[in-house]
Amino acid sequence: MGKIILGSSSPRRADILKKMKLDFEIIPSSYVEPHDKTDFSYEFVENLAYNKALYVARELQNEDCKVIGADTIVVVDNKILGKPKDYDEAFIMLKKLSGRTHFVVTSVSVVNSRNLSSKTQSDTTYVTFENLTSEQIKYYIENYRPFDKAGAYGIQELPDGYIKKVDGAMDNVIGLPSKLVENLLKAE
Repeated sequence: MGKIILGSSSPRRADILKKMKLDFEIIPSSYVEPHDKTDFSYEFVENLAYNKALYVARELQNEDCKVIGADTIVVVDNKILGKPKDYDEAFIMLKKLSGRTHFVVTSVSVVNSRNLSSKTQSDTTYVTFENLTSEQIKYYIENYRPFDKAGAYGIQELPDGYIKKVDGAMDNVIGLPSKLVENLLKAE
C-alpha cells in the first residue's frame, strides 16, 4: 500500500488515525485556504481537502505514498461558520448554534503521490445544541479557547449539557470520519 501521510497538523485528526491503528507520518499541507466563501457547497469543501492532499503529494512524487487531506466545516442556514477570529466572533457563532440543529461536513481526499490519482468524499453529521445561556457560552470560550475550531467549538471537549443530539459519526464532527478514511484508503 505504501506509506500513509496525514497532510494536516491537527492533533485531533492524528488521534483518530492512531485509534484506527494506522501507521502514518504527518506532513502538514502548506496549501492556503481561501476564506472568502460563506455559502455552503460540497464541491467547495471537497476541493479544499483535495488541494491540501495534492500539495503534499506533489512534494512526495518519487515515493509511494497515500496522502490524506481533510477539511471540516460547520454549516448553519446554508452558511459556513469558519474559525472565529476572536472572543466576540466565537460568542456570536455559539449564540447562532444555540437551540438549533446544524450540520458538520468533513471532506476527505486521498491522493496517490506516484501518479496523483485521487478519491474524494464527504461525510455529514447533524448536531443539535441545547439552548445555551450567555453564561454557558462565556464559560466555554474562556475555558476552552475554541479559536482554532470551525464553528467555535470542539464537540469532544464540550461540557455536559451543551449538546442535545448527534445524528451521524462523532469522529466526523471531530475532524476525520474513520469509516470514510478506511474506504478511501482501500479504493485509492
